[in-house]
Amino acid sequence: MFDSGIGGLSVLQALRAELPAERFVYLADTGHAPYGERGDAFVARRTHTVARYLVQQHGAKALVVACNTATAAAMDSLRQRYPRLPLVGVEPALKPAASATHTGHIAVMATRGTVSSARFERLIAALPPQVQCRIQACDGLASAIEAQAACAPQDSAADAAKTLELCRRYVKALGPWGEKAGETDTLVLGCTHYVFAQEVLQQLLGPKVQILSTGEPVARQTRRLLANAGCLQPLDTLPKHADVCLLTTGSAAPLDMAVLRWLGLSARARTLAAHGKKLSQITI
Repeated sequence: MFDSGIGGLSVLQALRAELPAERFVYLADTGHAPYGERGDAFVARRTHTVARYLVQQHGAKALVVACNTATAAAMDSLRQRYPRLPLVGVEPALKPAASATHTGHIAVMATRGTVSSARFERLIAALPPQVQCRIQACDGLASAIEAQAACAPQDSAADAAKTLELCRRYVKALGPWGEKAGETDTLVLGCTHYVFAQEVLQQLLGPKVQILSTGEPVARQTRRLLANAGCLQPLDTLPKHADVCLLTTGSAAPLDMAVLRWLGLSARARTLAAHGKKLSQITI
């Protein structure tokens, strides 16, 4: 699986819970981030480069594109390139939001690359006519969350303040929020990075607004595809240690800090998961 950075760790967290016997290779393409503020052609090229690397060098039996922007830009062409490989992308949970809303008003926070994509337009067009959707491109938010993740909690006050400032700005732009007629009662997180700001967003929105993300549905779909392909690892082969191989095309320190902070993998587990090596920085 891969993402432009650390946001996909929110999906990895759900995958590890759903598929505890599987070995995961997580690649953060931080050397070429952020995807969300790049053009579709660039993101599609990087997606195919990373997919080819994971298939050829790591023998991937399934590929999870844990990035909304990459899914929007390249999932169709990936399916053409790898017709027999189970492929799972992430998309804003608009259909579940349409089913969950009581006011008929939902909102989406996503990157500019996602909200301007043809794939996203199709998702919007498929919404029931009685559901109104407010859309916000959240420039800078993924990068702020990435920067916050790169620091130890005691050193991240400035980055946390920037994340809060951006969340407050975009929440205000999407309002009004609440349970009354005309108010928005459901927020869709259209970027895997934003899950790591969910607590902040919930505080800004209040307890009556529900927030939807994609990690658990993606994990369930991955399980279904692996089972259908007959390559689901049986539970009696549970690894003794967290079997996660971590790779990055940028600095290794931010990813290592984020994994410790949000997945709770100890240094020993992370080293064992990488087969005796420390988290690896690669060039592709």
